[in-house]
Amino acid sequence: MPDRAPQPVDRQLPTDEARDLISLVRDIAQREIAPKAAEEEDAGRFPREVFTLLSQSGLLGLPYDSEYGGGDQPYEVYLQVLEELAAARLTVGLGVSVHTLASYALAAYGSKEQQVEHLPAMLGGGLLGAYCLSEPSSGSDAASLRTKAVRDGEDWVITGTKAWITHGGIADFYTVMARTGEEGPRGITAFLVPGDAEGLSGAVPEKKMGMKGSPTAQVHLDGVRVPDERRIGEEGQGFAIALSALDSGRLGIAACAIGLAQAALDEAVAYATGRQQFGRPIADFQGLRFMLADMATQIEAGRALYLAAARLRDAGRPFAKQAAMAKLHCTDTAMKVTTDAVQVLGGYGYTSDFPVERYMREAKVLQIVEGTNQIQRMVIARHLAGPETR
Repeated sequence: MPDRAPQPVDRQLPTDEARDLISLVRDIAQREIAPKAAEEEDAGRFPREVFTLLSQSGLLGLPYDSEYGGGDQPYEVYLQVLEELAAARLTVGLGVSVHTLASYALAAYGSKEQQVEHLPAMLGGGLLGAYCLSEPSSGSDAASLRTKAVRDGEDWVITGTKAWITHGGIADFYTVMARTGEEGPRGITAFLVPGDAEGLSGAVPEKKMGMKGSPTAQVHLDGVRVPDERRIGEEGQGFAIALSALDSGRLGIAACAIGLAQAALDEAVAYATGRQQFGRPIADFQGLRFMLADMATQIEAGRALYLAAARLRDAGRPFAKQAAMAKLHCTDTAMKVTTDAVQVLGGYGYTSDFPVERYMREAKVLQIVEGTNQIQRMVIARHLAGPETR
């Protein structure tokens, strides 16, 4: 068994408050998250009590305004918190990222009245959010979504099915993109739908190869009635809101990916320095040493990339291209590093006695969610060479 404890990541943080925040997160991760991760993932159990604790600790609204219950933290800090949580258990790190994504539309585009009414409960009141863009027939081509919202007096009636929704069926609120007008991106509007709305239901969660503790399910909206006061932004602005949210959300996925990769590297180093073969630790063999060195280098490169994008965002500068690059590189790195970690452990890595096989299964989904890595390459290429010619 590994006998060398991993060293915490040496982080460059902008303030003493941020350093205290990371210490708090590490304490919660060590005490409340990591010890139960393997057992609960195997059982497919969602740790709702952990999210309640994170909310009580002020960790579910970190990048948002403290006026509404947020933490006033820059993305540079928020993302490093995500990384720490994901290293302890990806279900938790990704869940916080999705909750932050679901809160974005109201925080960035909602009216003052909407923000005062809803954000405090969303950011610090123990609620959990979900983001509803994808549908069974529209994933990468999100602008072709079919869910409709029809005006009925002062209300909207929403009908349709959303797919691949993290926290589907258990969320307390859903940020829903629905068609209110013409075909294409200009006919989509955003709505804040309460989780207990009549006509809203979650399907049986998908059976996945990894992240079994994080429910992913279709969400059915069968004539769900919401007042116009829950429309976010202008009619027809929903797709622009969705894309803006995803730019930030991709940074969350990138940070989660690096956290997962770091956990895999830590496990691989601990095993390699403790495992004896031919009379010495297997970490003495050059082939394996070089593998560990490559894993660590790719993790550091990914961390630097997502932080550079976050600092652009914090400075109010364009960051969409860098967010796509970070999501692409960091998730590919997580897949490569977790696969290599299994190889370092050999046969043991292929068993559930060690967590690296779970890390490898979990890493795969990060190359898919919030825009596949093929879509990220399209986004990057458009920034470099302009839109594709038709």
